[in-house]
Amino acid sequence: MDYDEKTKNRVKRIEGQLRGILRMMEENKDCKDVITQLSAARTAIDRTIGVIVSSNLISCVQDAEEKGENTEKFVKEAVELLVKSR
Repeated sequence: MDYDEKTKNRVKRIEGQLRGILRMMEENKDCKDVITQLSAARTAIDRTIGVIVSSNLISCVQDAEEKGENTEKFVKEAVELLVKSR
């Protein structure tokens, strides 16, 4: 699968968030602030997973339809990936 620049940039922003969180911990920032930022990073990761799974699903379904194959298995796999990521 090819990952577009928008998706790669999402991951780079998450990387920056995580570095910021580590810096906060090294500076002994308040626990509530660290947890808030960790929660934001987790949400960003969850959204990125959703974007990747949905993009992949669209691509797989389109390819399967062109070949006359059943697309149900791709939908099931996508759902399983989303469930596993939680």
